[in-house]
Amino acid sequence: MATAGDYLALLKPRVMSLVVFTGLVGMVLGAGQAGGAAALGGASLHPILWLTALLCIAVGAGASGAINMWYDADIDAQMSRTRSRPIPRGRVAPSDALAMGILLSIASVTVMALAVNLTAAALLALTIGFYVLVYTMWLKRRTPQNIVIGGAAGALPPVIGWAAVTGQVDIFPLILFGLIFLWTPPHFWALALYRSGDYARARVPMMPVVAGAAATRHQILGYAAVLVPFAVTPSLLGYAGWLYGAGAIVLGAIFQWLSLRVWLAGDDGGQGVVDAGPAKRLFAFSILYLFLLFALLLAEQLVPGAELIAPLVRL
Repeated sequence: MATAGDYLALLKPRVMSLVVFTGLVGMVLGAGQAGGAAALGGASLHPILWLTALLCIAVGAGASGAINMWYDADIDAQMSRTRSRPIPRGRVAPSDALAMGILLSIASVTVMALAVNLTAAALLALTIGFYVLVYTMWLKRRTPQNIVIGGAAGALPPVIGWAAVTGQVDIFPLILFGLIFLWTPPHFWALALYRSGDYARARVPMMPVVAGAAATRHQILGYAAVLVPFAVTPSLLGYAGWLYGAGAIVLGAIFQWLSLRVWLAGDDGGQGVVDAGPAKRLFAFSILYLFLLFALLLAEQLVPGAELIAPLVRL
């Protein structure tokens, strides 16, 4: 018999936590852009509506995860990393997971539209639809670019958060979208490098399975070379201050170094890597990297005195 923990696992709570955090940062930044009182139709966004918007983002992300687990149950059963999920273990019926995902998707978008605003609701619906229809059902089993294109879904939460408190989309949240979008491929390809056997058994065309470990390592290094300077963009364009800029440089240097270590690692002449350590370290740090970047943006908004030096440029 399924427990509450089994249904909670369907929502992918670890993924959800990062989604909610980036969405929260988007809301705080949007409120700061609006002058401290988040404008929504000329009125301040009530604290309860802040919580409502965050809940809708969380539920929408969880709903996407549940539908993803329903559709990928056959794949999950073949992979050591995912075979303990509720559906492969027989704890939750696939039809129940699908029903829960659909109901939560509809509920999250509807509440966002009725309680917050239509722009945020439309973006939330786009995120769910893109993750489920484009990434899960179309790209994941067909192309090694699945994570590249599908990463757009995971990059939208800060844009949704910004729209929730401002009612519109601006350049800054789109920069944050680009930051997460560029971060996604090296993050997941690092995982795929040391889990390539899993993906090969499940016939998922991740980059190491299709192009090999060497090509994947080149791609990781290339994306890191673009991501690291792009992460400094908010400071250079005046949307963030010195604290974020300095942190982005330091964190970026570590990210680039770990990516270089992955690039220098050898492969076994096939699809695996001789030393999985560098890939594991990059994967683990990449999560911390993104979290700390957004935490710095949050700190500059909430901590008095964090903003001591004027931005260099303002668009």
